[in-house]
Amino acid sequence: MTDAVLERDEETALYWEKLGCRFAQVNAVFDECLREAKQLLSKAGLEAYIENARIIGKMGRGAEPLLVYLEEAPGVAAVVGEYTLIELREFAEYMSTHTNFKAMVPFLQTSGAVARRLQTSKLFKKYIALVRDMLDRTSGSVHGHHTTFPSPGLPELLKQAPRLLGALSLQGLHNWIEYGIKYYNDHPERQVEYFSLESADAIAVMQRERQGTLLVDNERKLDTYIRALWDDSDYLIPYSEAFDDLRKPMPYFTDDGIRLPDAYDDLEGVPGIDRYRAALAHMAAHRRWSQKMIVDNWSPFQRASVEIFEDSRVDHLACQKYPGLRKLLLALHPIPKEEDLQLEEQGISVFRLRLALLSRAILDPDFQYQNEHIREFVQRFHELMASGASTSAEMASVALAFIARTRGQRDLSAQMYFENTEVSYRDDNRHLWIYIEESDEDEMFEHLDRRQTAEEELNGLPPRHYDEWDYNAQSYRPDWVSVYEALHPRGNPGKIDDLLLKHNKLAKRLKAMLELLKPQDKVRIRYQEEGSELDLDVAIRSLIDYKSGSSPDPRINMSHRTDGRSFAVTLLVDLSQSLSEKAAGSQQTILELSQEAVSLLAWSVQQVGDSFAIGGFHSNTRHDVRYYHLKGFKETWGDEVKSRLAEMQAGYSTRMGAAMRHAGHYLKTQQADKKLMLILTDGEPADIDVHDPQLLIADARQAVKELDRDGIYTYCINLDPKADEYVSDIFGKQYTIVDNVSQLPVKLPELFIALTK
Repeated sequence: MTDAVLERDEETALYWEKLGCRFAQVNAVFDECLREAKQLLSKAGLEAYIENARIIGKMGRGAEPLLVYLEEAPGVAAVVGEYTLIELREFAEYMSTHTNFKAMVPFLQTSGAVARRLQTSKLFKKYIALVRDMLDRTSGSVHGHHTTFPSPGLPELLKQAPRLLGALSLQGLHNWIEYGIKYYNDHPERQVEYFSLESADAIAVMQRERQGTLLVDNERKLDTYIRALWDDSDYLIPYSEAFDDLRKPMPYFTDDGIRLPDAYDDLEGVPGIDRYRAALAHMAAHRRWSQKMIVDNWSPFQRASVEIFEDSRVDHLACQKYPGLRKLLLALHPIPKEEDLQLEEQGISVFRLRLALLSRAILDPDFQYQNEHIREFVQRFHELMASGASTSAEMASVALAFIARTRGQRDLSAQMYFENTEVSYRDDNRHLWIYIEESDEDEMFEHLDRRQTAEEELNGLPPRHYDEWDYNAQSYRPDWVSVYEALHPRGNPGKIDDLLLKHNKLAKRLKAMLELLKPQDKVRIRYQEEGSELDLDVAIRSLIDYKSGSSPDPRINMSHRTDGRSFAVTLLVDLSQSLSEKAAGSQQTILELSQEAVSLLAWSVQQVGDSFAIGGFHSNTRHDVRYYHLKGFKETWGDEVKSRLAEMQAGYSTRMGAAMRHAGHYLKTQQADKKLMLILTDGEPADIDVHDPQLLIADARQAVKELDRDGIYTYCINLDPKADEYVSDIFGKQYTIVDNVSQLPVKLPELFIALTK
């Protein structure tokens, strides 16, 4: 081995020393693996590759896991990103400590093929989550008995993963795995047959789940299509609609690629592959003929109208270039019912229906309709197109004229007509819009910079849109507010540890109070191999079996768990600019005191064991409400959460209603008998694009009513001495005003205890 090292060049020898490996098998292939890694990885990626390989080599599972990692990891990183090197190693480490440690090698062996199937880091993470879920759920259960046996089917599943992902979407794979766990978890032999695709049942379920056309199967064909017909090309990046429970994303394109669903079902007799072609043709037409527009002063209604006219314009130009395309687009375009416009008289908004009728009428010369306004603007559309010099801006002026002519008061109704109004092959048009708020040049660039950073954090996902209540019209403004969410940046978790140490005496006093909150009801859990005490009935029965020569039941113990408390709590923290001010009578800022209070509250809730999440928010107009996840419901109180709390910063304004609705979206899905939302703020709802101070107060009050209908109890902790003027308008009697902000670290945990005891 020493001779082999001496023959290496200086750089390779240095990496070999960093690897710290003494396996002869690894030494034999290291140079070749490193040569390939250098071609695929950056300098930093190469360092991470060697470091993670070193950790795998020290796990005590022999040379094979290290060999496979060295061979497969560069290919995985080249497809789904270099950060995956860490994720591969971390999951391999987890598997190495599990009873399923033998599944580690097939997981690593197929990781490259799986990455090439999934193409994105997000979907690859979902795949690891599926494997981990099966690893945890299928281990240690045979014929209903608690054992330490590894899952017999998991290694087989991992070996078949590339083949399965060639036939199924990620959601289809999830469903296929669920079936196998449900029916074969207690039958090891049949479980192996199922997950190795040797049973008829496995093939039948796979065929059932193979619904639609997969993007990964047709990527080359679609790339050839867009190159040949549109002289265009870009990365085709799949996303999974099934895993986005917050919103159903639409196709879209950005500078880094074209996003399309990972699978398309046949629709209205149109094969899935043709649906992909229609979506690509529409986006290629946008990329060729659309221009960006500044839309700060446009309402959602105006923007939606411009979208329909611009979509129709590029479809018209595409059909002029390729007349045969019209038949495909007509097959996918819904056929709205004009008679349903009469629903407006019943207080239902038919705004989307009018636009869908207009879009169909423009695309289909044979479409029959009577509406005079639609007929007029279809004619204006074709006159503009016939001029041969139409632009996005000119078409937008026609669209704005249409909305000014047709919009009525009932369009503001919260009840909106949606049937046959969605055109599935069209994208979400994010590429059309430029937002420049009323500000000077420096602030404008800061704003645009901030938007770009958020998009990077969210991997390009669109914002969540929420209605906002207009108390003047007594109706909602549909999709008025855009909420961008992200994990909060991380800082030094030691800062939070120092804060907790500072309040050590308070923590001891709180702990005594929290002990009284812990559920006292005991529920007996029988039939345990290990437990706190002997289960006499089972023990005697097992003894009789033993004496009679039968196999005794080893589950002769029992244990207990507490029951009787079921709370889910969300703390929503206002992170607006005013928190950076010094607290009255204190050398600390309100933000620093809030950090202390939130940290103590998080520690307190952890002691009790309630499901608990922390979110922070601020806003910079209705187009840009930021929601930061500081702690998730399933996260434990540890350095990861502390690091986010340590980095809390104040900025911008307080659009409270939208933030409460977004926090409520997550809270209402929690399985708990009682759900509590605490709002910590230092002022009234406000934003720079709202000049009526009552508007956002009324919207926050409406948000409280909506949350109450969803079974969520809201309570406000306000740090503004003048809050009496508005806080009761929003929260009724469900609030506390902390006049002395320096007492907040004491008051907030005590308030939680009082509300949940």
